[in-house]
Amino acid sequence: MTIELLPDPPAADIAFTVISVDDHLVEPRHLFEGRMPAHLADRAPYIKTTSKGNEVWVFDDQVFPQVGLNAVVGRSREDSTPLEPVRYDQMRRGCWDPKARVEDMDLAGIWASVNFPSQLTGFCGRVYSSCSDPELGKACVRAWNDWFAEEWREPYPDRYVGLGIVYLADPDEAAREIRRNAARGFHAVSLPEQPHRMGYPSLHSGWWDPVLEACVETDTVACLHVGSSGMMDMALDGPLVEIGATLFSSLSLTACVDWLWSGVALRFPELRVAMSEGGIGWVPLLADRLDYIHGWSGHGRKAWPSTELTPTEVLLRNFWFCSLDDPSIWPIRDRIGIDHIMVEVDYPHADSTWPDTQRFLVERLADLPIEDQRRVTHGNAADLFSHPLPEDPRP
Repeated sequence: MTIELLPDPPAADIAFTVISVDDHLVEPRHLFEGRMPAHLADRAPYIKTTSKGNEVWVFDDQVFPQVGLNAVVGRSREDSTPLEPVRYDQMRRGCWDPKARVEDMDLAGIWASVNFPSQLTGFCGRVYSSCSDPELGKACVRAWNDWFAEEWREPYPDRYVGLGIVYLADPDEAAREIRRNAARGFHAVSLPEQPHRMGYPSLHSGWWDPVLEACVETDTVACLHVGSSGMMDMALDGPLVEIGATLFSSLSLTACVDWLWSGVALRFPELRVAMSEGGIGWVPLLADRLDYIHGWSGHGRKAWPSTELTPTEVLLRNFWFCSLDDPSIWPIRDRIGIDHIMVEVDYPHADSTWPDTQRFLVERLADLPIEDQRRVTHGNAADLFSHPLPEDPRP
């Protein structure tokens, strides 16, 4: 397979200061070098070149190909091969190099970025957490966070929001890692949307309370990336990629309902949850449904553990929402609350608006008042993630 990378695009005209609350990084070959305990170093994930010339990760007797769908930027969309594995030299360097990523952000007019892991790690550290050897899995989690802190974020603290992963199979260990990361400037952690789908206790069990307590204590945002606990059921003889991409929002809707009815936001009223890459079109639908079953039909009142706040009030207080392209929702944005809506770029995935993010947002947000444009493009994200803005944010 031959993949041709396109030349650099021209620098965008800047209309907005943009903080993208959903992007991804591709773990570089050297991530684990020098970051694992000596007795585990030879069991760390490593890159292997297959007989077909593909580069794949190998870890815990499993193979993780780097599918093309995860690194589309810089390539012709017509030439994309979503499920074929790709090599590093077939990816735009900004996929895995933090300096090159900043340069790509500058080209598209993106001030700052929240970066989630990729396939080797799983969006929330799922791969390391399910390792057959817990000691090895925990060491990989710490090594990933150390690499992110030292190599990805520290040279560019104004450009990257600190987001970490945790060892999901031990809530106390996970809480310690959240506190360790917070001490060095992390403001977010990637957690599974629905942990019971991964074989862990559910949110309703109380098992996750040490993790959520650590989030509140350290002012860490709990980010729930779409698909982090698996995809929806689909007919195997259908177009899986297209069906999955179409139904992304349904995953966020389902996860948000589970988090809401678990009561965690009532037990931890200062908890802040970001629904990452899930869109915002489903939020008014959910709010309407919650109002009906709680306020009219009555069968929601018995299960709801509060007499002071309704489910909708908690939804719009504790949850933030991420929009890639939701044009039908902007006229009714007040049903969500303009202070809880943020934008994403999704670099380097197939949905990404890079390098045309500025033009795209100008078209989509043209009818919004300037203050609403300001909140959505950067103000809300800066507040939520305690992230600095440039001296002259636009507009």
